[in-house]
Amino acid sequence: MGDDEETNELYQEALDLHARYHGKIELHPKVPLKTRLDLARAYTPGVAEVCRAIAKDRDLAYRYTMKANTVAIVTDGSAVLGLGNIGGYAAIPVMEGKALLFKKFAGIDAFPLCFESYHTDFIDEVRNIAPVFGGINLEDIAAPKCFEVEEALQDIGIPVMHDDQHGTAITVLAALLNSCRVTGKEFEDLNIVVSGAGAAGFAIVRLLRCIGYSPDVCQRVRDIIVCDTQGIIHRNRKGLYANKYKFILADETNHAGRTGGLAEALEGADVFIGVSAPHLVNGDMIRTMNDNPIVFAMANPVPEIMPEMAKAAGAAIVGTGRSDYPNQINNALAFPGVFRGALDTHARKINDDMKVAAAHALAGFVKKPAKDHIMPPVLDKKVVKVVASAVSEAARYSGMARDIR
Repeated sequence: MGDDEETNELYQEALDLHARYHGKIELHPKVPLKTRLDLARAYTPGVAEVCRAIAKDRDLAYRYTMKANTVAIVTDGSAVLGLGNIGGYAAIPVMEGKALLFKKFAGIDAFPLCFESYHTDFIDEVRNIAPVFGGINLEDIAAPKCFEVEEALQDIGIPVMHDDQHGTAITVLAALLNSCRVTGKEFEDLNIVVSGAGAAGFAIVRLLRCIGYSPDVCQRVRDIIVCDTQGIIHRNRKGLYANKYKFILADETNHAGRTGGLAEALEGADVFIGVSAPHLVNGDMIRTMNDNPIVFAMANPVPEIMPEMAKAAGAAIVGTGRSDYPNQINNALAFPGVFRGALDTHARKINDDMKVAAAHALAGFVKKPAKDHIMPPVLDKKVVKVVASAVSEAARYSGMARDIR
């Protein structure tokens, strides 16, 4: 059976699965409801006393309600997987899948909230759901809207994280730390090229450059070159001021002012990080990189360069976003543990210290990294505990944790 036939068979199996179960998640009661006393305790009149207690101290919602272990998965359907702007209805299966991962990996109750489209009061609508949830996972929102939404919601008193940005950046940092352990390259001396200037690319650059991060908690690479569909981003490029976030990238990267396309950017690079589109890189481009190059080709489902081609051209380490190759660099390794640690401490935010702690914990989970083993398996549930513990400690150390008595 060929690849296309296998893919078509998988698609049909997915349709059948979703039709059979009418989705992938459901709610279950935690308390008994068999007698009149059960009803009186769980609902009226007993519940009134619980309401009065929370009215006096809002933080008691973490003790008395589902808030302490519940995350909202919020999307406007504008950038769903590789399908683009397909809207809130069509986004539901993906958000249900994300909720399933939260529950299976981290024991977190997560619920999809899919808006039909992005509009002017979207941020206010998300802000107003904060009382119910202990955290908000922003998902599949197109750039630059995703940046604006996340920035605007950092003051609502619960963690709000756009996973496509920060979950990806955390896993890339972890993979890069372990790649350095294998190749002997010095992290701070790496010449890095990032292909893709959207949500993931922007967050990866800022984390690897420690922009906005405390120098006490993270290492910093010297410089990065970022490429988009028009080539290398540099300060003098026409039209740059039309996109605030690309202007920021131009200011914070490519200090040598290099110009050209992706091929020119890769000359003399140590690392390629792709969060862009299929087949943008070929073997000749890999051969122009420094010795023992590190290649993270993470476009899904088809990477920027297939692992076999990258290795044949001399790549020392190759990672992708796919599960059928070694070194899967997948944000599912990060977000369950990050939110578990944030919820366990009733955190006000997921700050930079917590993200960096998650990356180092993820890297450290792999005791003996090798060329084909720089990341833990995505399905290893022990990863969540290790990452959550590091995130909780960072939350307490950095003052993000609440003391709920």
